[in-house]
Amino acid sequence: MHDHEKLDYVEYPAVNLEATRNFFREVFGWTFEEFGPDYCAFAEQGLDGGFYRSELYSSTRNGSALLVFYSSDLEATLAKIERAGGRIEKPVFAFPGGRRFHFSEPSGNEFAVWSDQPK
Repeated sequence: MHDHEKLDYVEYPAVNLEATRNFFREVFGWTFEEFGPDYCAFAEQGLDGGFYRSELYSSTRNGSALLVFYSSDLEATLAKIERAGGRIEKPVFAFPGGRRFHFSEPSGNEFAVWSDQPK
């Protein structure tokens, strides 16, 4: 169900749509619905969305919004991201309320993962 005037969908560019899709499948277990060769959508991941083929990417260095995942085991999630070809942009750091790190997936889009669990 869609909620009136609530965030409902997010779209990200993907330089390498196939590598991005494979990364999210491997790390987070996502499934995708294909809409032609230049777009794939994901659902039931907290916020539905999609990736579109583009030469651009989303990064906080460029002023873009940052989507943040939650993990009950921050180090295990970090290891999965590295094994799947993600790049750690900001190593684990503490902040009031928890710890987090930032990563980029194969197309260069930046995301973060946080946890309220101590190390």
